[in-house]
Amino acid sequence: MPQVWLLFSFVLISTCFGYVGYAQSSRLSGVERLNSRPVYHGFFVALSAFIPSFFLFVAISIGDGLFIRQAIFEYYPVELSTSEDFNEIIAFSQVKNHVSGVIFEETEEWVKNAGAAWQQWDNQIRNISSVVILCLTFMTGFFALRKIGTDFTSRSYVEKIITWFLAICSLIAILTTVGIIFSVIFESFRFFALVPVSEFLFGLTWNPQFDGAERAGSGQMGLATYGSVPLFLGTLLISVIALSVAVPVGLFSAIYLSEYATQRTRSIVKPLMEILAGIPTVVYGFFAALTVAPFVRGLGMDLGLDVASESALAAGLVMGIMIIPFVSSLSDDVINAVPQSLRDASFALGSTKSESVKQVVLPAALSGIVASVLLAVSRAVGETMIVVMAAGLAANLSVNPLDAVTTVTSQIVTILVGDQEFESAKTLSAFALALTLIIITLVLNFSALQIVKKYREHYE
Repeated sequence: MPQVWLLFSFVLISTCFGYVGYAQSSRLSGVERLNSRPVYHGFFVALSAFIPSFFLFVAISIGDGLFIRQAIFEYYPVELSTSEDFNEIIAFSQVKNHVSGVIFEETEEWVKNAGAAWQQWDNQIRNISSVVILCLTFMTGFFALRKIGTDFTSRSYVEKIITWFLAICSLIAILTTVGIIFSVIFESFRFFALVPVSEFLFGLTWNPQFDGAERAGSGQMGLATYGSVPLFLGTLLISVIALSVAVPVGLFSAIYLSEYATQRTRSIVKPLMEILAGIPTVVYGFFAALTVAPFVRGLGMDLGLDVASESALAAGLVMGIMIIPFVSSLSDDVINAVPQSLRDASFALGSTKSESVKQVVLPAALSGIVASVLLAVSRAVGETMIVVMAAGLAANLSVNPLDAVTTVTSQIVTILVGDQEFESAKTLSAFALALTLIIITLVLNFSALQIVKKYREHYE
């Protein structure tokens, strides 16, 4: 049985057991008083049938690949496996491609034999695992049904299971974050073993070509340079332009919707604004490259300005439009959370509507507004597609918004696209850029949290 159908089967069986448990406990509750409600008995039976089968399913899915990988090794020719140029990954990929149907004109005999054995083992493992998992589902389901009774505290078991599930999800999130950070740190150390930290942090030229590569148009062989200042300056420039658009528009729209707009206007305008958050970034990139960038260039030429075809201004404007909902939606929720009693007290003292908003509501909501701006900053710093399509990849050291610049994220994508040699400084530089960006973002987050703590208002 295919794995998808097997998963669907024991999920369906577990659901049926849960319904049976609910029905049985409901009938029992009509005669005697149960310790827990019937719904908890139903959840207990369903979870008891599902959880053991799911863990076994995951274990078999992982162990299946490991077993086949080890078993296939016996089919490698002796002269191949003992040679100095032997690469197990390449040999395993040949067999895997053959099993997947990617067959070339000349397939070696050992590949065919290994592929046939693979398919045979895979079929046997699937059949055995299907029988074992389905039997386990029925056994655990029937065992859980027998435990239903007047004194059985199914609610405590269900709550413990949910608590453990939430704890596991939190642990997965933490371990994923730690794994990402350590992998970036490890590769960054390899990069800094090749390139000095001072050159990377303070260098003014970014030209991540392989050593000995010919410089374009010069006919000379040059050395790679990894000065990251142009990248971070370009990131800062585009982010400032984007925030200059998003923060005022988003904040003022939030003030209007929460304080001045009627309920009918709010119900129409707010969903329309939040549609901007659902538009894919590649669509914004097309809009920036095909509409905004030519418009900015044409307007600049009419004014006698030299505007690059891929300018930081065009990318920043479109990025600012994209992150307006992040500022507007969060700020609107924070402003609405300010107690109405503060507004009423302000009006009672003779303040006008605008004075109450400026001197009472906004100061009370300052911590939440700072949090929304921080989210907008993170979104602007991490954006890639708009910058790649509208601002270009030229690492120019410039603070002129009319020039073409690039960002850290754009260079990371450019460096890691395609087949890469992970022993070269060029490829490893992407991890160094990522690590530096993580540190900068962490500092910004910490600073913003301190601001939020300082100005946070507490109400009774």
